[in-house]
Amino acid sequence: MSQAALLVLEDGRAFAGNSYGATGETFGEAVFTTGMTGYQETLTDPSYHRQIVTQTAPHIGNTGVNDEDDESQRIWVAGYVVRDPARVPSNWRAKRSLDEQLRGQGIVGISGIDTRALTRHLRERGAMRAGISTEILDPAVLLEKVLQQPPMAGSDLAGEVTAPEAYVVPAEGEKRFTVVALDLGIKSMTPKRMAERGIEVHVLPATATLEQILERNPDGIFMSNGPGDPETTEHPTNLLKQLLERNLPYFGICFGNQVFGRALGLGTFKLKYGHRGINQPVLDRATGKVEITAQNHGFAVDTPIDETVETPYGTADVSHVSLNDNVVEGLRLTGKDGKVLAFSVQYHPEAAAGPHDSAYLFDRFVELMENR
Repeated sequence: MSQAALLVLEDGRAFAGNSYGATGETFGEAVFTTGMTGYQETLTDPSYHRQIVTQTAPHIGNTGVNDEDDESQRIWVAGYVVRDPARVPSNWRAKRSLDEQLRGQGIVGISGIDTRALTRHLRERGAMRAGISTEILDPAVLLEKVLQQPPMAGSDLAGEVTAPEAYVVPAEGEKRFTVVALDLGIKSMTPKRMAERGIEVHVLPATATLEQILERNPDGIFMSNGPGDPETTEHPTNLLKQLLERNLPYFGICFGNQVFGRALGLGTFKLKYGHRGINQPVLDRATGKVEITAQNHGFAVDTPIDETVETPYGTADVSHVSLNDNVVEGLRLTGKDGKVLAFSVQYHPEAAAGPHDSAYLFDRFVELMENR
C-alpha cells in the first residue's frame, strides 16, 4: 500500500492521492504539460525549476528511465503529479523505473488524482502556487504553508540553474564557427544540435562578462531557455545590448527570446497558464509554414504582432506567432545595413523531446554567421 499524499493549490482547491516518488513535502508553481511522451526530458529541463508539473497524459512511466535522455545532470521539477503511474517499465533502454528515479533524487510526487480536473482548474484560474505533502494531510494546514511561498512573477532563477563554470562542446567533423552560448538553463541537446553543424560551442555561466565572451572571438552568440521572470534578467539583457552594438549574430530560444525582446526595448508579461507540451502550432510568417513545436514557458514578449519597432540596432519585427492564442513566438532584427542580424523563437527547436519541425532554425543561425 502506497502512502497517502495531498496536493493543495493556493486558492484552496485540494486533491487527495497516493505518494509517488519521494515522501516529504515540496512547494512550487503548479503547471501542466500536454506531452504524451518525453517525461524524462521534461523532468530534467532546468526551465521547470521551482515548478510542480502535472502530466495531462494519464499513463506515465511506461518506458522507465534510461541514462541517455536526460537534458541536464539532475531532475529540476519541484514536484510531480500523475494519474496512473506504470507499475512496471517496459523498454529495452530502461535502467530503472520512474518512481525509483524520483525517489533517488528526492522528488516528492502524487499519483491517483484526477489530473483532468486539476488541468481544467489551472486553465480557468491560471498557474498558481501549490504544495504536495505526505506529512501534512490537512488541507487547511498545508494551505498556510503554500501561501508563504514566493510567486513565480519576480523570481530570478537563472543563476540557480546555470553551469558553475564554462565548458566546451566541440564541433562534430570540421569546425566552421565558434559560438558562445550563455547558459540560462540550457538543455544538453541544444549545443549538440549546433555541434552537428560544425559549431564549436563555448557554454558560459549566466554571470559571464562581456570580456569573457569577446576573448573567445565568437562568430555568433546564443542564449538558452531557462526558468524565472524575464523582468529580473538585468545582467543578460545588458550583456546582449552590448553584443548587438558590436553586430554579433544572435540566436535565442525560449528565455533567450524574452531577453532579446527586453534588449530591444520591448516588455514581457506572465501568461495565464503558459505553453507547455510538444504539440504547440506556430506560424513562421516568413514562409507561411506551420510548425508543431515543443514549448515550456510561462512568460511572453509583449509587442503588437503586426508592427515593426525601431531600435538602436535596427528594425525589429515579429517572425513567429502562436496559432492558439496569437502570442509572440519569435523575433527578428534587421540591422542598419538591411541584413538580418539576430533572431529568436519562444519554443524549443532542439526537439528533446518533441517534433523536429523547427530544426531548420539551427541552419538559419549558420547562414546568419556565414552572411556576416
